[in-house]
Amino acid sequence: MLFVAVVTIYPFLNILAISFNEAMDTVRGGIYLWPRQFTWENYKQIYTYNNLLVAFQNSVLRTVIGTFAGVFSSSMIAYVLSRRDFIARKQISFLFVLTLYFSGGLIPTYMLMRELHLMNSFWVYILPTLVNAWNIFVIRSFMDGLPISLQESAKLDGANDMTIFFKIILPLCKPVLATISLFIAVAQWNSWFDTFLYNSTSEHLSTLQYELMKILANTTIGSSNADLARSGNPALSAQVSPESIRASITIVATLPILLVYPFLQKYFVKGLTLGAVKA
Repeated sequence: MLFVAVVTIYPFLNILAISFNEAMDTVRGGIYLWPRQFTWENYKQIYTYNNLLVAFQNSVLRTVIGTFAGVFSSSMIAYVLSRRDFIARKQISFLFVLTLYFSGGLIPTYMLMRELHLMNSFWVYILPTLVNAWNIFVIRSFMDGLPISLQESAKLDGANDMTIFFKIILPLCKPVLATISLFIAVAQWNSWFDTFLYNSTSEHLSTLQYELMKILANTTIGSSNADLARSGNPALSAQVSPESIRASITIVATLPILLVYPFLQKYFVKGLTLGAVKA
């Protein structure tokens, strides 16, 4: 386990060390776990990169809004499917299961987004991810494990379905909702392909991961400082190297989602165990 931990953590520590090392010194190589010439200059430079702050804001917005909307919509559907008095429960569940095995494909999905007028729109990040079948089944399985007597007693007291859902079911589902929130947040934060497909021509809708992808593409092995000058900010070429800019922006793109884990870790294993998909 110690060996696995070292193999897993070393690449991140290496990138962290390179990001804090002086750019021209980094070109010499030999940076492993600790920077040889410590500096903040790499991070100062990437924040002067064109459109980076706008992309960061868009990533935060899509993560927050997408996570809240996805958890809320999935939990509502899961509650309906968990109700034993719902006549079409099995039929609708079967339709959701089909989406786990088959997808519409890239081209039909692209055409659908175009017909729905979601191209060059922020909502293309939110609406297509509102419902996820796997998340629904995990939440529904958790709800199936809750005592049905809680709902029956609430109905006897005059509570309707919305009252039962918001005041009884959701508070009891905190572990599984926290777990699903983590899954959705990580997926939203790391997503860049939808930006490439639908919003690549709209710079004000760019995301941090998409900007990271473009920078990595412009600073691949063999890139020169001239390539950095052509990538959007000529001032970068004199003060950074391809290795330093790659490492710095990778840390910037990774750190925010890492900060979420400690707050949800206590729910993570419990949520997956209690909400495991049942046969």
